[in-house]
Amino acid sequence: MIDRMALQGFDIGDRKAAVIGCGGLGCNIATHLACAGIGTLLLCDCDTVSESNLNRQFLYTAADFGREKVFLAKKRLEATARGTQIEAVSRRIESQDDLSFAGDADIIFLAVDNNAARAAVQSFCAQNRLPLVNGGVNGFFGTVYLYLPGKTPDLTAAGQLTAENRKTRSVSSTVGVIGALEAHLGIRYLLGDTESAGKLHIFDNGTITLLPISRYSKTIKE
Repeated sequence: MIDRMALQGFDIGDRKAAVIGCGGLGCNIATHLACAGIGTLLLCDCDTVSESNLNRQFLYTAADFGREKVFLAKKRLEATARGTQIEAVSRRIESQDDLSFAGDADIIFLAVDNNAARAAVQSFCAQNRLPLVNGGVNGFFGTVYLYLPGKTPDLTAAGQLTAENRKTRSVSSTVGVIGALEAHLGIRYLLGDTESAGKLHIFDNGTITLLPISRYSKTIKE
């Protein structure tokens, strides 16, 4: 897989990415990264599989109820992307110290549904000058933002750390779009394209709009 991608000029076989969260967004992000030939993939999650996950978290089945997502995701992605080294970390992210495993990553992807974890990862990335892709979903609405510490406004300026206001369930199709878009922006960054950095990608009922973010932007509520 990696060799085929290299022949097409898309070789990311020497790069390392960390995906924080192995739910709906994380399943999509990790799958696209693995299939694109990422060299090393770090997966982090602390949750177990439940019935309510299955409508959008396609790496798991009904036979997995009660089992840890991160180890299941690792096993299933390894069966698809044999050229990718995959590491699983079962951990809740509550502070920068919880992210020590990702210090040498080339990029970090956020696929979580709480702002405490987002804030901790943002601080970690700012301190270590690591690029960060964040995504969020609310029903048929979603956003994606690529943050480059020292070069673009952070998640706070982009309205990505406002109080959660989510519907009871995320729509599977929207989760797929946002997860794929997170992976897309990250892969493009790893290939040297930073054009999308600092622009909030807003997916609303089938339309994607780009909103350039300034450091003094008003808070955007998702």
